Amino acid sequence: MAEDETLSRIHSLVDEEHQLRAHGEAISEDDRARLSQIEDQLDQCWDALRRRRAGRDFGGDPGEATAKQVHDYLQ
Repeated sequence: MAEDETLSRIHSLVDEEHQLRAHGEAISEDDRARLSQIEDQLDQCWDALRRRRAGRDFGGDPGEATAKQVHDYLQ
């Protein structure tokens, strides 16, 4: 996933998170489960973005780092 795609995904997830949290304490169990998924996905996206940027900034292959990251998360 390219950096702009990753950032777009982050923004989409954050928007969804804000919508769910707007319900306050009256949040359903399904919404709690979705919030947990969103938090995990955001962690993965931010980590992939940091790895991509580090690879680019230090002369590595940012695409390779991201592919490894995805592979590690799937394990």
